[in-house]
Amino acid sequence: MCGFLPACASQSAVPKELQSQVDHSVTFVELKQAPDQYRGHTVVLGGEVLSAKRLKEGTRIEVLQLPLDSYLQPGWERTASEGRFIAFEKQFLDPAKLPPGTRVTITGDVTGSIVAPLDETEYTYPTLDAKNVTVWPKHDPAYAQPYYPGYYGRPYGYWGGSRWGPWGPYPYGPYWW
Repeated sequence: MCGFLPACASQSAVPKELQSQVDHSVTFVELKQAPDQYRGHTVVLGGEVLSAKRLKEGTRIEVLQLPLDSYLQPGWERTASEGRFIAFEKQFLDPAKLPPGTRVTITGDVTGSIVAPLDETEYTYPTLDAKNVTVWPKHDPAYAQPYYPGYYGRPYGYWGGSRWGPWGPYPYGPYWW
C-alpha cells in the first residue's frame, strides 16, 4: 500500500496504520553506517528529491537526506544533510510529480544498500521500500512572514497585550511592566 500525499497541516506525514511500526531510535547516520543491521526496520526519512526515475518494477527516488522537524517535515538547510538515500516505490509514481527540489518525507522498510556512481566515485546508498511518500508544498523561506512575539494573543493592554506598539518599544496603554 502506498500513499502519495500532498501534505497539509491537518494530516501526519506518517499514516496512523504505520505509526506503531516506525522505529524512531534509528538515526540516519546509524542507518548509513550499517544498513544491513537495520534491514526490515520501518523508518521515517526525509529530504529533497534529487531525481525520480521510472523503472519496470516501480519508481526509484534519490533523496538528499535532511533532518526532520517535530512535524516530520524536512528542513531547508542543505548543509545539514548527512548523505543520500534511495527509496523504491513499487507503484507507479510519475517522476514529473517529483521534480528535483521537491521536499518529501518517506516512511519505509530498510532493505539494505546499493552502490552506485556519484560523480567520479562510488557511493553507498541506504535503500528503503517506500510505504508512504508525503510531498510537502513548495515554500521559499526567504519570503516567510516575520513573527513578532507578544504582538498578539495577550489578554490585556493595547496591541494584543504587548507593551510594544506597532512602531517600537513605547508604552501604550495603562500597563507598563
